[in-house]
Amino acid sequence: MTLLRRFARFCLAIGLVATAPLAAAQGDVASRTLDNGMEVFVKTDRRAPVVTSMVWYRIGGLDEIRGRTGISHLLEHMMFKGTEEVGPGEFSEIIARNGGKDNAFTGQDYTAYFEQMAADRLEVALRLEADRMRHLLLKPEEFRKERQVVMEERRLRVEDDPRSLAHEALRSVAFDAHGYGHPIIGWMEDLENLTVADLEDWYRRYYSPRNARLVVAGDVDPETVFELAEKHFGPLQGGEARPAQPAATPGPRGRRQVDLTAQARVPYLAMGYRTPNLPDAEQPWEPFALRLLSGILSEGRSARLPAQLVRGQGLAASASSYYSPENRASSLFYLEGTPAPDHDLATLEEALLSEVKRLQERLVPAEELERVKRQIAASEVFQQDSVFYQAMEIGRLETIGYGHEYQRTYLERIRAVTPEQVRAVARKYLKPERRTIVRLHPEQAESDDPQETSP
Repeated sequence: MTLLRRFARFCLAIGLVATAPLAAAQGDVASRTLDNGMEVFVKTDRRAPVVTSMVWYRIGGLDEIRGRTGISHLLEHMMFKGTEEVGPGEFSEIIARNGGKDNAFTGQDYTAYFEQMAADRLEVALRLEADRMRHLLLKPEEFRKERQVVMEERRLRVEDDPRSLAHEALRSVAFDAHGYGHPIIGWMEDLENLTVADLEDWYRRYYSPRNARLVVAGDVDPETVFELAEKHFGPLQGGEARPAQPAATPGPRGRRQVDLTAQARVPYLAMGYRTPNLPDAEQPWEPFALRLLSGILSEGRSARLPAQLVRGQGLAASASSYYSPENRASSLFYLEGTPAPDHDLATLEEALLSEVKRLQERLVPAEELERVKRQIAASEVFQQDSVFYQAMEIGRLETIGYGHEYQRTYLERIRAVTPEQVRAVARKYLKPERRTIVRLHPEQAESDDPQETSP
């Protein structure tokens, strides 16, 4: 990268150049819908002869019910077990032989599959993805093995990870029986009872062109991509229409709290406030004010939580916040932390709530708000250097229903937020009746009783 380009990026990040929409730096996204309903999006980036291709399905943890939780994630695993044309495990082998790499991920709102390859190898990825979209073989023996793999993954990533247990409990209590209250990986009892027939039904219903989006970003020509998409995906039919938007999450029903005990080295506190996503917000600026509120609390070394609670008062070993409005249903505004060795959970909880109260009572200084805005802008600009990130954002936004155009105005909306609006959302949404708190306590080791020791 040239020195001039580095300087230009630095200027853009700190707001010294014209604050044009981020899309001006991105270029346009070309799109087309095939006759079978599949949507195709192409973003051309010719800085390197590489391409990222992604297939997104609008099906995930949010769409699952109790008894079938974890089915989207388990099916993701099974998608690598072969078709009549491609044997088990051969999908990744073919991609690797062509110099690429592939993987997949499941979220609450979607399941996605991707390949990163040289641009002239794109057709290999599209041919393989089209093949497994409708021709997957779900063999009972492969299913049983992969279900055990997922169950072991749950043990390692959730049941043996105290913080993951705390977050699982937080979402479960905050969202009740709604889909967001279920873990993406599924409840263990549900995994044990899932069958091949369950997966077959899920696959046939939702892995279809009408419920999928193809996103290609990199050194490609849109018309060439559309032709390849028509060639490989165009003949595919079947499946149902996209799953209906799930029912709205139930409204807050008063403050809730959970105390957990686990084999943890240190205590841990997690709290979440029920907040809206973009479509559900009463005012269109509210989600962006909440995003900035989170940045004020924990984005960067000079943010309030690390500056005050960790380095200043020494009450916390760590403290942070997180909020994103980009979901198919309502969100949580998270606060979390670990107390310093000489402090307890109650002290940390009081300190976190004190920072919330401070935001509700006092306006954020203009210079502090501008600092956070610049940090968010810098992060967005720098991430656009990644072709994978460009494809990821297009696919994610299209799949959750926001549309990739959302990104064009994101920074404009962030820049428009005022200190008064930040205080307004703190007062409106960070209230006790919207709050769920989970306190994780380490198990106490049993002390030896000298009277019971052997002589």
